[in-house]
Amino acid sequence: MRETRILEFKETITNTFLKTVSAFSNYDGGSIIFGVDDDGNVKGLTDVKQACLDIENKINDSISPQPNYTLEIQKDEQTIKLTVSSGLQKPYLYKSKAYKRNDTATIEVDTLEFSRLVLEGKNISFEDLPCKDQKLSFETLQIKLKESIHIESFNQDTLRTLNLYDNVNGFNNAAGLLADKNHFPGIDIVKFGENISIIQKRVTYENISVLDSYEKALAVFRDYYQYEIIEGADRKKLEKIPEAAFREAIANALIHRIWDIDSHIRVSMFDDRIEVVSPGGLPAGITTEEYLSGKLSVLRNRNLANVFYRLGFVEIFGTGITRIKQLYVDSQTKPDFEVSENAIKIVLPLFEKNANLNEDEKVIYRLLSRNMLKSMSEIAPYVPFGKSKTTQLLKDMSEKGVITIEGKGRGTKYIIK
Repeated sequence: MRETRILEFKETITNTFLKTVSAFSNYDGGSIIFGVDDDGNVKGLTDVKQACLDIENKINDSISPQPNYTLEIQKDEQTIKLTVSSGLQKPYLYKSKAYKRNDTATIEVDTLEFSRLVLEGKNISFEDLPCKDQKLSFETLQIKLKESIHIESFNQDTLRTLNLYDNVNGFNNAAGLLADKNHFPGIDIVKFGENISIIQKRVTYENISVLDSYEKALAVFRDYYQYEIIEGADRKKLEKIPEAAFREAIANALIHRIWDIDSHIRVSMFDDRIEVVSPGGLPAGITTEEYLSGKLSVLRNRNLANVFYRLGFVEIFGTGITRIKQLYVDSQTKPDFEVSENAIKIVLPLFEKNANLNEDEKVIYRLLSRNMLKSMSEIAPYVPFGKSKTTQLLKDMSEKGVITIEGKGRGTKYIIK
């Protein structure tokens, strides 16, 4: 056994475990096993019944409000398992301080994190708080509502219906995000050339309606990942990356990000992929597996999500990741998703039609699609084949029309079409 973010070992019973009780109660819950050292070695406790009483008394006397926990005696090992559930009455304090887990360590939360716990305990989200700007205009929102659902009359009643305004607090932060001008961050887009030292375009959309940011990001996407070909008398639009996938990724980032930090959604555009990084990890109550599988969705910004849904920017709440995956079903390359404590990254590769590659060819194809490798000397160190087999595989892939071979001898380059 080893310690994790939701599992801690304590060889003896001292007050230090109370910080971890606070952390587990404030976030995702977890367990503390008493009678086990830091390396996971079972040492046992002298009197487990008395130890249970000591643990219970310390928690009841020191943690406020009362956390939800259970104690279980492991008689065969003379150890005690303390299981703490995530609570509803956040923040849970030990000596007037709130704690959280940072990998296997327990640390005090900062001021911003503390305020988030207070709001969560009151079942209030950041987007529901009164916006510090109360002189707001909504021309963009009005136009979009008229185009999408044919609303002709736009007034305060419309904003009330969308949960953006009430008579007591005025406009909330969700309204601020949708207003024509605001104080919020937005989307930072960089289009790179052959490497990150070459920047072809850099633009930041901030302090404007998220609806404008969304549309402007799509315009940049179309400049680099869509093109037209002429077939006879007709023009045909082709996509290097599915626009629907990019739409979902940007909408997902705007709807689910944390808005109380001054950080932009970062969009990095490369010749072979797009990376969309959204500030803020997963909302409380959902695991990475549940998020990636689409089994469970927890809306961090419900009011904003509702507007995006009404405007047709998203189809059904919580299906964004599933839809992105479906859009790449027939592609040789697949999207990638990375979830960390403070960010979510979605990687959209070029859509490459499945060319009936065998397993060995797929190894090389994935390598070429994810790295800027073009010559045999660059490819060979990263594949489990000898040089002669690799050369033959590349030749076979060229005959299938998947890659292009340019040059001769040492100057030969292998490039995905």
